[in-house]
Amino acid sequence: MRRNRKSDWSRRLVQENALTVNDLIWPIFVVDGDNVRQSVTSMPGVERLSVDNAVRAAERAAKLGIPVLALFPYTDPDLRDDTGSEALNENNLTCRALRAIKKEVPEIGLMTDIALDPYTSHGHDGLLQDGVIVNDATVQQLCEQALVQADAGSDIIGPSDMMDGRIGAIRESLDANHYQDVQIMAYTAKYASAFYGPFREAVGANATLKGDKKTYQMDPSNGSEAMMEAELDIQEGADMIMVKPGMPYLDIVHRLKSAFSLPTFAYQVSGEYAMICAAGQNGWLDQDRAMWESLLAFKRAGADGILTYFAPQVAEALAK
Repeated sequence: MRRNRKSDWSRRLVQENALTVNDLIWPIFVVDGDNVRQSVTSMPGVERLSVDNAVRAAERAAKLGIPVLALFPYTDPDLRDDTGSEALNENNLTCRALRAIKKEVPEIGLMTDIALDPYTSHGHDGLLQDGVIVNDATVQQLCEQALVQADAGSDIIGPSDMMDGRIGAIRESLDANHYQDVQIMAYTAKYASAFYGPFREAVGANATLKGDKKTYQMDPSNGSEAMMEAELDIQEGADMIMVKPGMPYLDIVHRLKSAFSLPTFAYQVSGEYAMICAAGQNGWLDQDRAMWESLLAFKRAGADGILTYFAPQVAEALAK
């Protein structure tokens, strides 16, 4: 076996998986203001960007060949309420960012988040009634949110809420309103994970979340349940499916891709990113090597693409 490993050229010749810029989706955080860059303390190197700087990030991504940006808003706490009504505002932060980027960088794909947690005062992804997340009323509002974002220029709608039936309802709503070409990437297997903490800081949900999300996000113990979720999402019209978090759920990525063959993505979430960066900064591991190894693991498991905060760093290295 070692003969094929004896030299660099030989190792490259027999390499089974490779990471390319075409595999990358870059998640960015947007915030109100002009020329604003706010560091996210728990995510070294990641910033919240005002819309003008988000446009600059899109220009950088396009030059590097990154296919898609995923936008996540930090909503002003004064605009958050029990129903997440700001999600339906056609001039909210996400919509303004979509229009600005589409105007200046029309060639890049834009993905947006469908969920209420960046907009609710209680930090949940759905509507609360008597302390319980209500499914169908939430789905109705998510459909309206999807239409608002599609109208502003979203190319890929990413429902991350984990309500039942939302993929079919959103697809029907988009089609009925002449957005047949807008794609849906379903957050199919989104687990109730401990790895979301830094993200919640970035969007301002950590201070507002009351309780947990275990009644709608998946139990980390379950794998077969992800298969059922995927089958339902695909039947309802999902164009792509996603597993979140990524690294702790490589088995789920592999199972979904093997079973359904639909374009399958993994989200290397904020906690995964933060761990690699923190360990690298402390000298406990080689950050660059750990970054590459972690991303190749997604490809080896069967992922067609990866949402990762390392995207610009990886793209720049690949361009050399």
